[in-house]
Formats: sequence, structure tokens, C-alpha cells
Amino acid sequence: MSDRDLHHVIAGLIPQGARVLDLGCGNGALLAHLRDTRQCTGYGIELDDAKVLECVQRGVNVIQRNLEEGLALFEDNSFDVVLQLDTLQHLRNTEAMLRETARVGRQGLVSFPNFAHWPHRLSVLRGRMPVTKTLPYQWYDTPNIRVATFADFEVLARKNGLRILESFGLRGREVIKVWPNLMASTAVFKFERS
Repeated sequence: MSDRDLHHVIAGLIPQGARVLDLGCGNGALLAHLRDTRQCTGYGIELDDAKVLECVQRGVNVIQRNLEEGLALFEDNSFDVVLQLDTLQHLRNTEAMLRETARVGRQGLVSFPNFAHWPHRLSVLRGRMPVTKTLPYQWYDTPNIRVATFADFEVLARKNGLRILESFGLRGREVIKVWPNLMASTAVFKFERS
């Protein structure tokens, strides 16, 4: 799935005019898209210098910060939606960041590579770690600290008092709602506090 296609799918999950916080916003393209197509406002948080500069060049409000430091600079319910798209697998304290997401946002939206996707399972059965479009690194040079499955996130959400509002998988350009744990390469969850 191209970034443009993903932006369209994600934008459809965000209310018009929402105040958005994008954790690990990268170059700010999604926030710019939300600003231009959904009249959203908000901030991105990004650590990488070059990506922060790209955000500024796009006119996106960005804070340079390490997500491992948490979100203490934001009050409870500061945002309508907090995005964590392909960031959870890079964090050491995933559970704490998930709780922080639920604290500062009325809703959260998370995506991550689904390790239970059938090609990944097949690779493991062959005795090898998967290398795919969603998991493009060899085991020894990956920036991913952990891997997760669609089903794992459901358990984590319940454990932390989160109610899943919507969930589906993505495979290429296709939205997967039937057997997403097996059939989707990326897991997507929209949630709120119970």
C-alpha cells in the first residue's frame, strides 16, 4: 500500500476538524493530508532531524522528542485522536505508551506489522525470520524491538482498559476484515478508554 493509499484509509477514520497528535509522524505527510482534506489541526512528534525539517517545510506543527520519554507535556484529553502508525514496534515501553495515548486522546489509532500474517508464519516454519514489505529488515539489523500479532493487540487493549471501536487489517491496497490475523500484513485498531 502506498503512503497515499494509507493516508486515505486513515483519514476515513478521523473526524472532520479533529485535533490530532501523530506519534512518530515521520515527514509530516499524513498530518498535512489531514489538514488539507479533513481540516484537522494538531501536532506531530518526531525524533529524526531530517524528518522534523520536512515537517516544518510542509507547514506541519512538530515537536522533536523521543517517544520513550512519554507524553507528560500534554494534559488529559488534549486531542480528539492520537495516531501511532508503525511506531509501537519500535518502543521499549509499548504498554506505557499505549496508556499515554489513551490518556491524552479521546481515541487512539494504532497500526503495526502483523507478525501472524500467513507469509510470516510460513517463513518461521521454514526456520527463518520473515523479510517482507511490512517487515523489510533482516533479524540482525531491524529497528523493530518487538513483533506483535492482531490477536496480541486485542489482549493488550483489554488488559489496559481500552475498548476497540474498529479493527481491520491491510494487505497491499486491500482492507481485510475476514481473518485479519492470518490474512493481513498490517493490523489497524481504533480504540478509546472503557
